[in-house]
Amino acid sequence: MDEHLDDNEIREIEQILGTKIYPGTEIMRDVGSHHFVKAGQPQSHAADDNADGITQASSADPVLVPQPNDDPADPLNWTPMWKAGTIVAATVLSFCQNLGPLACAPMFGSYIAEWDRSLADVVQFTGVAILVLGFSNFIWVPLMVSYGRRPVAIFSTLLCLASSIWRAKATSYNSFMGASVLNGVGAGPCETLMPQVIADIIFLHDRGKYQTLYFAMYFISLMVGPIISGAMDFHTGWRSFWWFNTGILAFALLFQIFLFPETRYDRVAVQAATTAASSAASTSANGNNANSSNEGLGNSEKVAAAQEIAHATTATTAPTTKEGDGAVDHVDHFLGVSKPTVGNFALYQKNGNIRHLLREIWLPWYLHIFPIVEWAAFAVSWSASCFLVVNLSQSQAFAAPPYNYSSQTIGLFNLAVFIGALIGLFTCGPFSDMVAAWLTRRNNGVREPEMRLVAMVPYVLAMLIGSIVVAVGYDHHWPWQVIVIIGYTLLGMQVAALPSIVSTYAIDSYRPVTGSMFVAITVNKNVWGYGVSKFLTPWAEKSGFTAPILTNMGLTLFFCLLGVPFWFWGKKLRGMTRNSFVHRL
Repeated sequence: MDEHLDDNEIREIEQILGTKIYPGTEIMRDVGSHHFVKAGQPQSHAADDNADGITQASSADPVLVPQPNDDPADPLNWTPMWKAGTIVAATVLSFCQNLGPLACAPMFGSYIAEWDRSLADVVQFTGVAILVLGFSNFIWVPLMVSYGRRPVAIFSTLLCLASSIWRAKATSYNSFMGASVLNGVGAGPCETLMPQVIADIIFLHDRGKYQTLYFAMYFISLMVGPIISGAMDFHTGWRSFWWFNTGILAFALLFQIFLFPETRYDRVAVQAATTAASSAASTSANGNNANSSNEGLGNSEKVAAAQEIAHATTATTAPTTKEGDGAVDHVDHFLGVSKPTVGNFALYQKNGNIRHLLREIWLPWYLHIFPIVEWAAFAVSWSASCFLVVNLSQSQAFAAPPYNYSSQTIGLFNLAVFIGALIGLFTCGPFSDMVAAWLTRRNNGVREPEMRLVAMVPYVLAMLIGSIVVAVGYDHHWPWQVIVIIGYTLLGMQVAALPSIVSTYAIDSYRPVTGSMFVAITVNKNVWGYGVSKFLTPWAEKSGFTAPILTNMGLTLFFCLLGVPFWFWGKKLRGMTRNSFVHRL
């Protein structure tokens, strides 16, 4: 809900609309005398500006959530070009950091030969990196929240760069495992930084497509890595891939240093300072009027200064009242025209409160008591595990008889997963936003986070069909075209879509703790991913692929079906946590 409204105004809107407004519930139209900043609001200096120099948006334009402050430093006010550039920078980080950890799969045969180890041993290069990657965010996210997104992006990429050089020069199994651990530590922000940046600079009505972009590019990097590594291992040896990966990470590091501005903006603190400054200026002005004959010029100058401060700071709410109807318009003079300053490219932001850092360390554990966050963590985890099954099983299935394919060919099979992810990318975001917008219009302009959940249905069906085709096809030696083109493609499509929809639902419900929420989701996902890496290979060797893959599919379906009770009772659950301190962070 709009942070500029006080409790009395919220109660008034609830009475008009006849519904409860809980955290996550958003009003997407003007209500009574309350007119909000909208997406179509043109900027100052337009030809048809009103008396305040601002052209009024059409009432049909969507209300912006969160409401931006009338402040040039607010990243929500950046120009579309700067927002796009920032999203590209965050995507580059996510893609490049994530390229290496799961690229080992086509090279398992080379690692077995290099160090005389079993398949189960070398699979742990992937499993350990996944596990460490998840838990590393207990370090990265508190730093991200306390000192900014930019220093985390730079220093984590440096660690990934060092680990890639170490991998390329490793001379033993244990040395390569150590490099895998360091890679996991450094790559943590690939899973948590971009969702935080999206929450910093993107409005609610556009967030679905950007969240889908994040998950699609995240998983596409996991698909492209094996394609490249398989070909390079086949032609030039496995070490050449890690030198290639080093070059990619060096490029990403330069991109973060020169093209990634800081997006951290303490909206709550700015609004609190605004209210305090406005009250102080008003009190000071009243006192001056009452005692002007005794105060003299010095005090008058102080009052003028206080009034000037109040005028500057109260711009965050920027209400203007229309004559005749008493309507209050919230106006943002900087919407779509401001841009990052030199300060946004500083190495870090100062933070003098160590309590904030300590709070962010334990907050992800605390968030597990929220049913919506817990469900999102499990639904994302099992959807992602469907893709991990493909990654970990492809060499075991296709390098053995009757296929006997080379590492290059096995790597190229990931193109099908890549194409599926692209389908998910271009359909899920617009589809979920369209469904939510349609349901919002039917709900009298009130948007609930649960409205996105309907969009899960086609992608759950894709997960079911893809898992069955892969599992049965492996065991019955179906033609590779069926397994890869149908099974891999459908599993790639669902992994770009289901995590996006579910995580966006959780973000919409608990937006102030986006970073900590993704730590909870990531740790849950990666612990299960490590478990998959431990049980899949030996279970498949003993019983075939059908049992483990369809067990994983059944668990994924179970957690996705839990979306049904959240559709009916999700708002009630949000209402039960409406007074939690997490909404005031």
